[in-house]
Amino acid sequence: MRRVLVATMGLLGLAATQAVAADLPRAMPPTKAPVMFAPAYNWTGFYLGIQGGGGFGRSDWSGFGTDTDVSGGLVGGTIGYNWQGVGSPWVFGLEGDIAWANIKGDFTNALCPTGCEVKNSWLGTGRGRLGYAWDRWMPYVTGGVAFGEVKATQNGVGSVSDTNVGWTVGAGVEGAIVGNWTAKLEYLYVDLGDISCNGCVAGSNIDFRTHVVRAGLNWRF
Repeated sequence: MRRVLVATMGLLGLAATQAVAADLPRAMPPTKAPVMFAPAYNWTGFYLGIQGGGGFGRSDWSGFGTDTDVSGGLVGGTIGYNWQGVGSPWVFGLEGDIAWANIKGDFTNALCPTGCEVKNSWLGTGRGRLGYAWDRWMPYVTGGVAFGEVKATQNGVGSVSDTNVGWTVGAGVEGAIVGNWTAKLEYLYVDLGDISCNGCVAGSNIDFRTHVVRAGLNWRF
């Protein structure tokens, strides 16, 4: 009888323990850490920079019945402003630059036996830019006014130089690299029109057109 009583009390205790355990709140499943997204890059603001590269093209000397290749380097500074609307990928900008240049070419023929040379010694542009931003990368198109000195020389005879105003159009890509720094690669077609070399033996209208490929480094503030 005592064994039956002990066994019965043990069964009742086990049942009570299970009942209490069933009433306890269940542990919450582990929560995932929230996913953090970096804010999208915004291109709005002023910037200053440096740029340099090279130019190559052709110059036609009408009175001498010939043209000549021109090529050389350039290096200078840049200033600009970008505006990008909130939530919009489109970037609108204005940019100006000026550079020392040494883009030149020469030739010798029957009408210029001592040699003739054309040279662009400095070059500047003022342009609008339209870009489409993929976060920290922005391809763009650009165009506007170009200006610079064009000098023509007939060795032993004389020379003429003038500051010409023309036009330019091109495209490029710019990327944010670290902090406030961005880097760009750009192509421009530049047409500075022509000058008259009335002091040359044959007389001539001399034009100057060049393709410019350059890289730049800008600091945004």
